[in-house]
Amino acid sequence: MSLRLSMSIVGAAEAEAVRRVITEDGYLGIGKETQRFEQDVAAYLGVAEKNVVSANTGTAALTLAVDALRPTPWNRPGKPRVLVPSLTFVASFQAVLAAGCEPVACDVLPDTGTLDLADAERRLTPDVFAIMPVHYASNPWHIDEAHAFARRHGLRVIEDAAHAFGCRHKERKIGSFGDAVCFSFDGIKNITCGEGGLCVIFNDEEARIAADARLLSVEGDTAARFSGTRTWDPDVKRLGWRFHMSNIMAAIGRVQLGRLESEFIPARRRLAALYAERLADLKDIALLRQSPDDFIVPHIQVVRVLHGRKDELKAALAARGIPTGVHYKPNHLLTLFRPAADALPLPVTEQLHSELVTLPLHPGLSDDDVSGVCDAVREALK
Repeated sequence: MSLRLSMSIVGAAEAEAVRRVITEDGYLGIGKETQRFEQDVAAYLGVAEKNVVSANTGTAALTLAVDALRPTPWNRPGKPRVLVPSLTFVASFQAVLAAGCEPVACDVLPDTGTLDLADAERRLTPDVFAIMPVHYASNPWHIDEAHAFARRHGLRVIEDAAHAFGCRHKERKIGSFGDAVCFSFDGIKNITCGEGGLCVIFNDEEARIAADARLLSVEGDTAARFSGTRTWDPDVKRLGWRFHMSNIMAAIGRVQLGRLESEFIPARRRLAALYAERLADLKDIALLRQSPDDFIVPHIQVVRVLHGRKDELKAALAARGIPTGVHYKPNHLLTLFRPAADALPLPVTEQLHSELVTLPLHPGLSDDDVSGVCDAVREALK
């Protein structure tokens, strides 16, 4: 068996959309197609278009959100800080740093891999202004509790929902409520733009700041480009970046969005349910916990391999041509971010890192493919 761990699911419709932008529109940068993509996502989420800000990557979207929500002027001692679970892709930490802030590594819950709010509370200092819950493996675990925690402590909530596009919490789509919610649309996410990202920022002024910041903070340049013009007498008052999404990326994303509910969501959920059914009785495997309040569209299939058998399982699957991954090496173990752990240990994160294995999951797999992976797991751990 030879499988892909993840893969882009694109085809003729996406190619035709790109052809149309190149040969008919003729403008490849940020423009009307990007605006249409933002309008489509706003309609899908049920939010105002003005609160949707597309970007060229999910990391860029996170950076824009942290920058826009950071209090200015900063009148507290020390650098602005954000509480972030260490079990996340390095993008979460890099985005905080890129926005001129300091990430503070927090521990996670053992059965979900999501932010442990009790541990986050122990790491609160006067210069913390936000928390960044990460919807690990597409799981918006108890996100209402994260918002209540933030309200109690006067913090903002910047959700790293890179895995969670299409997910719902209590029948509300992730990205339809909160302070700021950030998505990734890279090649293997629930939908792709080839590369891309987007943030939904519910404060109108903060959304405007983010929209300007993605175009080097040239004031009003987004509106000008969406109308097919340019800003020739600009003003710039803040730091900005070249983080905008192109028309080509947006064209792919618009087609993908149209495939999400009818094609991608059913396939991902069916395959994840098959994994859960076929692996549930294995004493050396534990599945991550999910809440009945949540409708999860799984981006990755993560399992915990117990009793020290992780490396054994990975080697056995590799011998059969089955790829596996590890999501993720904790950020506090990376050289750049080791100081982010402060003086408090992160024992749960490190224990999970010794157990977590990612198995193949994407809409290109068949039920037989997943059954074959499960058979191989069972054989390796018998």
